[in-house]
Amino acid sequence: MSGGLYRSANAANDGGANARPGDGATFISAEPLNQPAMESTAPPQEQVGEASAAANSAVMAVGSLVSRGTGFLRNLVIGAALGGALVGDAYTTAQILPGMVYEFLLGGVLTSVLIPVLVRRRKIDTDGGQAYAQRLLTLAVLALGAAALLALLLASPLTWLYGGEESADGYSGLVTGLARLMLPMIFFSGLSALISAVLNTRGHFAAPMWAPILNNLVVIGTAGLYIAIFGAEIVKPEDMTTGRILLIGGGTLLGVAIQAMGLLPALRKVGFRWKLRFDFRELGLRELGRLGAWMICYVAVSQVGLIVLFNLLNRAGKENAAGPLIYNNVFLLLMTAHGIIAVSIITALMPRMSAAAADGRYADLAADLSRGTRTVTAVLAPIAVCYAVLATPIAFTLFRFGAFNEDNATATSVVLLAAALALVPFAVSQLFTFAFYALPDTRTPALINIPVVALRIGVQIVLYVAFSASFAGAGMMIGNTVSYLAAAIGSAWLLRPRVGRIGLGEIMRTGGRVAVAALGSAVVGLLVVKLLPGDDTPSRLEAIFQLVIGGAVIGGTYLGLAMLLKIGEITEVVGMVRRRLGR
Repeated sequence: MSGGLYRSANAANDGGANARPGDGATFISAEPLNQPAMESTAPPQEQVGEASAAANSAVMAVGSLVSRGTGFLRNLVIGAALGGALVGDAYTTAQILPGMVYEFLLGGVLTSVLIPVLVRRRKIDTDGGQAYAQRLLTLAVLALGAAALLALLLASPLTWLYGGEESADGYSGLVTGLARLMLPMIFFSGLSALISAVLNTRGHFAAPMWAPILNNLVVIGTAGLYIAIFGAEIVKPEDMTTGRILLIGGGTLLGVAIQAMGLLPALRKVGFRWKLRFDFRELGLRELGRLGAWMICYVAVSQVGLIVLFNLLNRAGKENAAGPLIYNNVFLLLMTAHGIIAVSIITALMPRMSAAAADGRYADLAADLSRGTRTVTAVLAPIAVCYAVLATPIAFTLFRFGAFNEDNATATSVVLLAAALALVPFAVSQLFTFAFYALPDTRTPALINIPVVALRIGVQIVLYVAFSASFAGAGMMIGNTVSYLAAAIGSAWLLRPRVGRIGLGEIMRTGGRVAVAALGSAVVGLLVVKLLPGDDTPSRLEAIFQLVIGGAVIGGTYLGLAMLLKIGEITEVVGMVRRRLGR
């Protein structure tokens, strides 16, 4: 199942666009591991008027755009510095290790349990929840510090778990060396996430939104310095000197540390004083544990899927096929589209669905869910078509820099072609997940996640065994697609007894029209791209030309067919634009 972490998902913002290592998406965020976890959690209503709410929305929108942009640039520069072969894969694998530990300890629980509790204590405590937050931060610092230390001691077993068996090429040693530098990110990631939550519940959104950008800039600068000193060329793992490892690994850790430290002044600005408190019984740990148990289960099951994914990708990478870095780049493209469009729709619908559930208006909740499903499908479909038809020019335009060579770009295009199939199912499955959270119910998504992850693992292993390593990255994406479809169908089936009919007939009719429009635009787009200069390995100029012309043709064709087929979710948007332009 996808998501239970509304970025949460590195949440309010990110290049990773609301998916993290711990969610069912098996995604390695391009952003820091600890974005603020608060897109949908608002401060007490009495403290935020309409004007300030509008200002907060503007800050979040601009911050989100800049964060996504710098996050994407961060990945491009890392790819240019390290390449899409074993060294780049080792860096990506090492970076996922602190993410895995952070997710298990805090990630899902932060969004589903701690943030709502902080909001409630902010309202009911006479001190505005200050003492409670102080206790929580004190406990978190101790727990995160202990977890980071333990993870450092277990760096080698963690490398084996995610990176696969020891090999003679020095790959495992490189992953371990980078991991030892990056694992302290667990501490700074958790600290940053908790401080962001405290700030958000006090109506301060600017610092948590912009702090991750500091992280991105530090890593971009680190990768740029790496290129300036060592050059942009592919090297073997055994050629990674201590200086190279210290620079790229230490710079990544420094970025997260600066992000966390950058939030501290904002705490004082909102009147919060960080005082160490050790009376942890006042936190109600038993209640927190009970509330967070199902989310921990959700995250734990997803981690099993992540372990399998990384083992398979690392095995493929060792055979000169698409590995973790290329997979991560492609998934980031999916999450960027999902974050800009689907997350915006979910953000708008979530308060409505939550209010309807609280009032027992389940028919209204079902209507919003149906409307959201149709809208997400109709709007994301042409983007999926662009990803599929324009996979080669996208890969060569965006990623072919420095050590990320032509072969890496070609491998990226194959993975992106397969990944295009996952975009709509992922968004729909996440929308249904949040319908459960609106009820509120974290138990059912956790239980659904078990067979979904098992299905994903099964499909991915079968495809890996049945085909060559060069198909492994694409096979992982196909496994994702199958699991997202299963998650959406399972969620819809289990939601119906709770909320009633969700308009399946209308959803299917809209989906059929969207499929026709998407297929038509794909055919036209493919024909046009074939007529344009550039073959399967276009130059950058040819790739950009294919991308611009092909994208315009696909978008125009889809829009025309949507109007002809009367896809309401598209015609409404077109009508609104026409009315605004006519003013």
